[in-house]
Order: sequence, then C-alpha cells, then structure tokens
Amino acid sequence: MAEEKQKKEDSPRPDKNDVQLNYFYRIRFREQGQEFTASTLIDDLRRGEVVMIRGEYGMEPASVIRSAPACRESEVERKANYEILRRAVREECNRYENIPVEEAQAFATCKDLIGRHALQMRLVRVERFFNGSKMIFYFTADKRVDFRALVKDLVQEFRTRVEMRQVGVRHETKMIGGLGTCGRELCCSGHMKKFDSVSIKMAKEQDLPLNPSKISGVCNRLLCCLTYEFETYKRERKGMPRPGKKIMVDGHCYRVKRQNPLQSTLQVVDEAGEIQLLNAEQWKNADPVRSEKKPKKGKKDRKNN
Repeated sequence: MAEEKQKKEDSPRPDKNDVQLNYFYRIRFREQGQEFTASTLIDDLRRGEVVMIRGEYGMEPASVIRSAPACRESEVERKANYEILRRAVREECNRYENIPVEEAQAFATCKDLIGRHALQMRLVRVERFFNGSKMIFYFTADKRVDFRALVKDLVQEFRTRVEMRQVGVRHETKMIGGLGTCGRELCCSGHMKKFDSVSIKMAKEQDLPLNPSKISGVCNRLLCCLTYEFETYKRERKGMPRPGKKIMVDGHCYRVKRQNPLQSTLQVVDEAGEIQLLNAEQWKNADPVRSEKKPKKGKKDRKNN
C-alpha cells in the first residue's frame, strides 16, 4: 500500500494547458430543419461547411450554422447532441446537396400514388437516408389507413426500404414550421426536442383568457409555451392568500380579489368596497380572518322548520 501511494505521489500531474479543448458548433441536418449542438476537436470550422456527424444510423452530413465558446473538459461539463468526426469530402458534399432534390421528387411521386389508390391520408414530409438504405414517408390521417399496396409501389419505384409513419397534428406542425402569434418561429420547430403535456389548468393558473383562439397554436392545440412559466406561477401563488379569503392589515379587513404572482401583489377590496393594491410586505404581515361556521341543522330542526 505504501509503495502504491508513493507511485501516485511521484507520477506527474497533468498540466492545465495540456488539457484538450472541446469546440462546440450549432449544426443543422436540413436547410429549414432544427438546430442541434455538436462537439469536436476541430477548431476552425466555418459557417456553411459540411461536416460528418456520428448519427443513429451511421455517418450523416450536416451544415455548420455557427460556433459556440470552447471549454476545457476538466473545468466545464457541457452536453452536446452529436459529435463531429471530420469535414465532408467533395463527393459527400455533392450527395448531401442532392438529397433535397431526391426527397422532393419522392414527395411528388408518393402524392400521385396516394391519389391513384384513393387513400384518405395527407403526406407531410419525405426523408431519405444519406446512404440510400431507407426512405421514411410521414403522413397524417383521421383513421387507420391500409397502405400496403402503396408501399409495394414505392419500393418498386425507389428500390429501397420504405417506411410509412403516421404522425399527429403537433408533429405535423413541427415538420412544416411557421410563425406563432408572438411573431417568432414556432417553439416546436425551433428548439423543442419533445412535446410536454399541456392542460387548461396551466392557462387558469397564469390568469390567461380561456378563449381557444388566444391560447391555441397553429396546430389548434394548446400552446406549448403555457408550460414555460407554469411552475413559476404555481410556486409564487403557493404562499399568497387565495382569492375570496379575508385578511387583516393594520387593523383593516380586506377581501382578496386577485393575485399578481409576478409582482408579488394582491388586489383587495376594503370594507367600503374600494379596490386597493397590497405589496408583498403588507400582505405577508397580514393576519387571516377566520370565518365563523354556522352550526348545521339537525333532523329535528329541519322538521320543526
């Protein structure tokens, strides 16, 4: 044990300057697709360069959007979605540029075949793997669709594996993209990795109007952004008197009308019926007014009445 301890003490410690730098870049697999973060040891990648990524189905090309600050592995632990292996060669760049053209042709062909088979489905997008081993056709439909004959025609047409994948309206909107009511790019197509469950309770908690046109997105579902501040509102409201409760402040009785969680204020009504605003210091030092409960009537009292 003493010898092992002496060896550890005598072994040279790594110099901070010798630690490798990980460089981070924002990449995109498609021209109008979602951005992801990728790490690499290459330090001189430029905007628009095509690089090869370690993907789920092997090597896949992507274009560099912009760079991010580098960090030392020993100092900061930073997560990346993908890893950049190398720059793409000229042949790979040419194939990468031709993929959108092939997907557009496949989209038109599939749409024509859907019309011939009279299938009640709407084609959303076509994705072709870089190595050409598979094609995925995304579609929406109100009911289950028997597309076996369609798949046979597609396999015969493109001579590759074909997968038909049905998606919901939220995923359809994510693929198509667009602008939200806020004027910015849709959250689902911009930065969201997965869909969280959204309920009408979240809108009520944030005092939003329960008008469907106000709290619904392009997909006619509840806005995904309702989840962003829900926990904050829930946490801030927890320590505040609820609407309808009576509190005593400086010897005056007030009834809580509305909570303003972000401002930490309460809208109250005094004994004269006037509306006032109490700040956090006032309502935190307030005393609750206990309501006197009326005794319940027994069976004998009900019969006498």
